[in-house]
Parts: sequence; C-alpha cells; structure tokens
Amino acid sequence: MHNFESPGDAFRWSELVDQLEGRLDLLAQAFTARVRQIPEYGDSQVTVLEIRDTARETFRRLIHGLRGGPADTARDGLLAFASDLGSKRARAGIPPESLTSAVRLDFSILWADLLEIAAPEDAGLLASRVDQVWRVVDEFATRTHMSYLTERVRMAQEESSIQHEFIARLFNQSTPSAETSAQVGSALGIGPDARCGLVAASGDAGARLRAAATQFGAAQRRQKIFLHESGGNTYLFWPLLLWTPSGRPGDTRNAPQPPPLVADIPSGYVPEVHGLRGLPAAARTAESLAALLRPSDAGPLSADAAWARFAQQNLQDAGLDLAAQLEEAMEECRGGERERLRETVQHYLSTGNITATAEQLFCHRNTILNRLNRFQELTGIDLTIPAQAARLVVAWA
Repeated sequence: MHNFESPGDAFRWSELVDQLEGRLDLLAQAFTARVRQIPEYGDSQVTVLEIRDTARETFRRLIHGLRGGPADTARDGLLAFASDLGSKRARAGIPPESLTSAVRLDFSILWADLLEIAAPEDAGLLASRVDQVWRVVDEFATRTHMSYLTERVRMAQEESSIQHEFIARLFNQSTPSAETSAQVGSALGIGPDARCGLVAASGDAGARLRAAATQFGAAQRRQKIFLHESGGNTYLFWPLLLWTPSGRPGDTRNAPQPPPLVADIPSGYVPEVHGLRGLPAAARTAESLAALLRPSDAGPLSADAAWARFAQQNLQDAGLDLAAQLEEAMEECRGGERERLRETVQHYLSTGNITATAEQLFCHRNTILNRLNRFQELTGIDLTIPAQAARLVVAWA
C-alpha cells in the first residue's frame, strides 16, 4: 500500500518542522530538566550547561533530518554527532541503562512538542509522519549506543592493559618498594596497604582460574579481582573486604575465605596478604602450596591445612623419610594390628582426648590406652609429648 502525500501536506509539514526549529531552546530545556532526574546524570561530571547545549544540538540535527528531500548530508551529520556523543558519555562514566533512558527522551519530547504546535486538523498528517520521526530518532539512538559500547570496550581494553602492566611490575620484584606498591594500588583502584587474598595454579586448574576471572569480570561491576600469569602459573588476587564468610563486606568475624568463583578449584591459597608489597612473596608461597596438591583436593589449599605436607616434602628432599621409619618400626605387627593402631593414633591426634577417641571408635577407654601404649612400645613415640606427636602428623600428612 502506497501513501502519496499531497503538496499541501508537504508544505504543512515543512511549516511544523520550521516551528520546531524555532523552539530549540524549549526542547533543550525540557530535556535537561528530565534527564537530570536520572540519578547517574545528576551525579555525573556532565554539567548542566553541557547537557543543555548537547540537547539543543541534538534536536537541531534531528529536526534537520525530518525535512523532506535528499537527506544524505543531514543524515551523515546526525550520525557523526551521535557517534561523538556516545563516546563522550562512555568517557564520562554514564552507565548504559542511564544512557538508554536519556536517549529515549528525545522522541517523547520531540513528539510532545509536535502535538503542542499542531492544529486539530493536522492529526492525519502527524499520523502519516510518526514513522518518519521515529526512524530518524531511532537511527540517532542506535548510532549513539553503538559508539558508546565501542568506546567502553576500548576503555576496558586500555584499562586492562595498563593494569596488567602494573601488576607485572609488582610481581617481578621480590620485595617491591613502597613507591611501586603505591603506583600499582593507584592503577588498580585499591589502597597499597589493602589486605588481599591470593590463589595460584597451573595446568588445567590454572585454565579454570582464568575462566573464572573472565566470568567474574563479565558479571561484576563494583567488586575487583585481578589476574596475573607468569612461568606457567596463573595467579588471582582480590581485596579481602569484598569476600567474607557471610558474603557481606566488612564481616571479619571468621577467617577469610576464598571467593565462591575459586572455591572448587584446586590451587595454592594464601588467605591474607598484608598490603600489595606482600603479594610477590605470597605468590611464591601459593605456588609451593599448589605443588603439594593431591587428586583428592577439591579446592584451595592453605598453609594451615598443608603445613605438614610442607614439612614432609622438605624432610624427604633432605633424605629423611619419617613414614618409612614408622613402617619399619611397625613391621612386627600381625593381622590387622597395624591398621588398628594407626586408626587409633590418628583419631587421638585429631582430638588429643582419650575419651573422645574411644567414643569415635566405639571402644572402651582402656582399649585406647592399651593401643597407644603398644604404639609407643613399637615406635618409641610418646603421643603426650607434642614434639614427638608432630613427627606423626608430618609422617602421615
């Protein structure tokens, strides 16, 4: 179906467009008043004067696009202005939802003003022109958003590149200076004395850490987590106040816990690093912890949980195998005695209490005492002496 417009309608439309152009200040004023009600605009660095001037120029170009005849020049100018506006709003830090709300005002304000200046007999003309008005405004809005998103991506890439550069500078120093930590903190948006948590992993677990960091970055806006890769290892660190056991910032009633995104990834874990200057040393600790991971480990491994493994590994590297010595000492055990003694000793080591051990193993208290005495007879280890008991903890780590 074709809509052929009469010369009279074309002339009348031109008159209405001319009237709109004469009301640019009113249009800009209406836009400014309404856009300032959007909280992010009211609190942003975009001044009222800039909003009003930009609105006036926006409406001038939109109205120019509503005129009949060849419109290539007007369209190109409008889209170039939209591109520039989108980039400016991205750099000003306006959230995308707020930009959408602001751009939507253009059509409603423009159309409301058209209705105000039109006569009752113009109803048919306006009905025939509503699609044209909408197309012009929609094309402007689409280009603004495209430019905005492009600029946001560029800014994010630039920020990420700068952050990675500063993080690498920090981790490449064994003992960073106060000046370096201050510069890194400024680049990352956290204080140089911030308490942080850190995990490290390599191989498949490292790949999972990288994927988790990417997923987190796409979903979060205010919380921070940082990635560093070096020597085949992947490190993640984060300000501790963002991750608490209750999930609420500032809740320090319990020991720091790893954030949910790494809770099921086997990795070396340093729960608390005091200041950015401590991160390189913490990274080395986490890397060493990661080397102690076993197939049964289903999440981060901290020094508190792995100190015995550390000691065992260091002793073995020095040629001292405590586990082998124990096995040799218990060679005369027969039947299931070796297993019973080990089970009893391990339960006692975990509780330090004869009665509790008896309850856990469903044995009489005297039975537990007899087994501990038998173990001491075989190995020479008195479990009531902490220094001797520690040998067992390390041997069976």
